[in-house]
Amino acid sequence: MPVLPGTGVRSGPGEFAPQESPTPPAPPAHLGRAVVVGQGYVGLSLAVRAAESGYAVVGYDVDKERVTRLVAGDSYIEDVTSGRLRPLLTSGAYRASRDPADCESFDIAVITVPTPLRDGLPDLSYITESTRMVGGFLRRGATVVLESTTYPGTTEELVTPLLEAASGLVAGRDFHLGYSPERIDPGNTRWHLENTPKVVSGVDGASLRHVEAFYRAIVETTVPVSNCRTAELSKLLENTFRHVNIALVNELAVFAHELGIDVWEAIDAAATKPHGFLRFVPGPGVGGHCLPVDPSYLSWWAERAAGRTFRFVELANDVNSHMPDYVVRRLTDALARRGTAVDGARILLLGLSYKADTSDARETPAARIAELLLARGADVSAADPHVAHSVPPASGVLDRVRRVTAGAGELSAADAVVLLADHKAFDYDLIAARSSYVLDCRHRLGGANVDVL
Repeated sequence: MPVLPGTGVRSGPGEFAPQESPTPPAPPAHLGRAVVVGQGYVGLSLAVRAAESGYAVVGYDVDKERVTRLVAGDSYIEDVTSGRLRPLLTSGAYRASRDPADCESFDIAVITVPTPLRDGLPDLSYITESTRMVGGFLRRGATVVLESTTYPGTTEELVTPLLEAASGLVAGRDFHLGYSPERIDPGNTRWHLENTPKVVSGVDGASLRHVEAFYRAIVETTVPVSNCRTAELSKLLENTFRHVNIALVNELAVFAHELGIDVWEAIDAAATKPHGFLRFVPGPGVGGHCLPVDPSYLSWWAERAAGRTFRFVELANDVNSHMPDYVVRRLTDALARRGTAVDGARILLLGLSYKADTSDARETPAARIAELLLARGADVSAADPHVAHSVPPASGVLDRVRRVTAGAGELSAADAVVLLADHKAFDYDLIAARSSYVLDCRHRLGGANVDVL
């Protein structure tokens, strides 16, 4: 079977070896009109980078507060600073809008909306709504790309018929369609959109060429694969790999503590092996959009498509989802040894985001930990220099938590301090010196008053 130039080579019967394609020199301005649907961590980063690369970009979002802030040049994510956003607004290269009419006449539209779980099942309603809106403005020769994480088959089985019904056009013949999984890692200062290799795919050869051409203008490396289902599966594989390995060390941490072994020292020792081992570390639970959600998409798809349960995913879900309960149990036991009950105890949580140095509090384990402690009658406060006071969708819990700064007074007044996200902004010497007891879930502190998860 022939392979399109620049898309890969056949390495054997039924095998496809993707070839990384380096980006050519900086593209000229006025590459076309792009619409990016969804202006969250993924969509805003993509929209800004496309505008910087020469596209005239409309960032579409239904959230009024988001759009108002973007129009004012006020970014709400660390990866796109306000200083980077404002020149693009001034030049007209980027504009934010809630009006669907502003999405007309696009050359390329990229859908980057959330794909949450509802009652444990994939919810593709945001993709469905966005696709219908985009389809209403679709014209011949245009390109549509789905970036939202989803199960294999979504692009061809859901997005294609919706676009065709809304536009009266045919995918592959009249317009181009593909899938390219997002790989945004909020707060990562080494790997960002531009230098993270981008997997690309299309429903046919021409679609793949157009999808790859768009991303080659904005990222350093593209990695074409043979079809959309492979690209969709690659994203789920990436996150399931992390999810399973984090679950492994989380469960190991529980057993090691019971056996009196320092799991962190064991991990560090194992990590000296130069081959065959990747370092994962325990934590209070997983968060963000990816790990608490994406592996469940893979498990659901596997059961639906093959009639079998994906046992690794189910086990990882069970372990990681119960880590907040384990943190509260460890804290309760530690307080009891000190003659203090959780009911009425002053407990200070350090870090509400799911990881260090980001404001991303989606699916944060801190919400579940706070909920459990409040239910036990604790007086819970929290300090996080990155996370705003209202944190959807967990704000119902976190808004009940008193917000403070991690100063000497609050540290000294707390019966227990729990380090959940190890932000660089925290003064760890002060935390160790002024806290009577610390449960350190990130292995950042030492001392007689510190227990490590």
